[in-house]
Amino acid sequence: MSDLPPAAEWPSVRGLLAELPDDALPRAGRFLARLDPAEVLAAHPATPLVSLYVTGHGTLAALRPALTVELARHGLLAAITLADFDAWVRDLADPGSDLYATLGKADGPAFALAVLGPEIVAAELPLPWRADDAARVLDAKIELIEKLAGTFAATANGATLVLNTLPLPRELTAQLLDRRDRAALGAAWREANARLLRLDRPEVAVVDLDPLLAEGVCARDPRQSVYAKAHLTDDLLAAYAREAAHLARQAAGAAKKVLVLDLDETVWGGVLGEVGPEGVEVAEGYRGEAFTRFQRVVRQLGSQGVLVAAVSKNDPGPVAGVLRDHPGMTLRDGDFVQVRANWRPKHDNLAELAADLNLGADSFVFADDSPFERGLVRRELPGVAVVDLTDEPALHVAALLRDGWFDVPRLTSEDLARPARYREEDARRGFLESFDSLDGYLAELGTEVRLAPAAPAQLDRVSQLTLRTNQFNLTTRRLSPAEVRDLAGDPDARVLAIASADRFGEHGLVGAVLLRRDGGVLRVENFLLSCRVFARGIEQAVLGAVLEHARRSAAREVRAAYRRTAKNGRVAGFYPEAGFATVHADEAGAEFRHDLTRPPEPVPHIRLSADFGGQQP
Repeated sequence: MSDLPPAAEWPSVRGLLAELPDDALPRAGRFLARLDPAEVLAAHPATPLVSLYVTGHGTLAALRPALTVELARHGLLAAITLADFDAWVRDLADPGSDLYATLGKADGPAFALAVLGPEIVAAELPLPWRADDAARVLDAKIELIEKLAGTFAATANGATLVLNTLPLPRELTAQLLDRRDRAALGAAWREANARLLRLDRPEVAVVDLDPLLAEGVCARDPRQSVYAKAHLTDDLLAAYAREAAHLARQAAGAAKKVLVLDLDETVWGGVLGEVGPEGVEVAEGYRGEAFTRFQRVVRQLGSQGVLVAAVSKNDPGPVAGVLRDHPGMTLRDGDFVQVRANWRPKHDNLAELAADLNLGADSFVFADDSPFERGLVRRELPGVAVVDLTDEPALHVAALLRDGWFDVPRLTSEDLARPARYREEDARRGFLESFDSLDGYLAELGTEVRLAPAAPAQLDRVSQLTLRTNQFNLTTRRLSPAEVRDLAGDPDARVLAIASADRFGEHGLVGAVLLRRDGGVLRVENFLLSCRVFARGIEQAVLGAVLEHARRSAAREVRAAYRRTAKNGRVAGFYPEAGFATVHADEAGAEFRHDLTRPPEPVPHIRLSADFGGQQP
């Protein structure tokens, strides 16, 4: 597209794409695919890069622009390698293949996309054939894929293999005239896809194409399939690319945590100030039922750890009354971590809400039916993801869910408890306001910290912290669940979990320290802490315990690194303030050293228990 900028102006691309309708994205993708990622990185070194190796069965050239534009919509730069035609078995089976060599050189999230279509089965059917012939071919193919996935898991350290379910074309089912045979084919095909879906594990992600097909995406064009060997349509590949981009966004640490809703014509029908509490449309009538459907979906998301808030241009009293008393409401005041009803600009309310929650605004998703409000938020807070709702409430759910903003690789118990724990922060803020000094508040808060090797059930949560924590994340090295498990099993390393509680309740697992022993040197490979709890002394107490452990275990020194990002500048001085000397520093970050000659100062208001699981590391 002529109005999209060159490589030097890459930071503006995300905002421009947000304004484009879906039917303009293919053209934008073709333009962006012509940009050299090296040129973008030369102009903007901090741009998050995702490496994708595309292999599979058939012609897949349409995936390059589709993946490029879908990742760019999330601010991610795609480095795409397109494999030779139909090389997927060789690529995945040979540990010395270009696939593994390419992924091994990746600096950042890396994916192998093995894109498969129904032709991998249809091409191997005998003539004539019956349903049991297809079942045998399906069984052999799934066994092969399972074996290849095992090879990938053992070879591609830290990368993710993306597979997909196989669409069942009517062209195959219609060839069987016996309806029982046709039903047997359908059953065998679905059983094969179920086996694929069960492969979804830390090293493997499976994109289920059935929901995309159910939305009307065409799976196959006979002419493209026969003449160009493109066995999946461009439209289906574009939808697949969107799902792959969601995976890439998670791996790059760009997950969203907060859903902020407008209220009038978003959560309920009508303008509250004009129609009054009795006149809002919800639960009854065709529009009211549409708004109730939307509320149910929001509540479902909230039950899985999404923080739900509201920002509305209304007087606070009537809003509170509707949320508390209206008999048709599904969402109630207790479902929101905050409701901001006032007449101030919404972007100001969003910024203050981010400060209250101690989160970056780039972890927010904002949904509003007003083009004016959406445009203003996009301009003033470009990191906020904006959901374009229209005046048709029946389409609200699809608009909210289309980008999988809150998807996570694994939902943890910490996710489920998150909304309740953020609501507890209101009680802590009220408690703080009763003190004249922060020291007095911290002393009475009664913070307890437990530092210990992460249990197997906690490793997914540790991975999630590396993927989602941006502010107190000293290196921002993103680790998949498989990488965390490998690290936990390394005898020279230690994955330590940080849990905390105070007088208001449990915070749960709020941080992690990753250690490695290298002779007489103990290295802090990363230190992470949830934004919910830092600046309360927990980080200093934990680091003090690590230094004391190093001294007692006869380490000569402790080394630690800081890698600068756009979001972790707040902790740039963390190690020097703890007595570390700078070994070297540049624009990218710094390395520090502590000689262990001076014991760390205790943090008087923290009660800490530390278990390092033995003397080493």
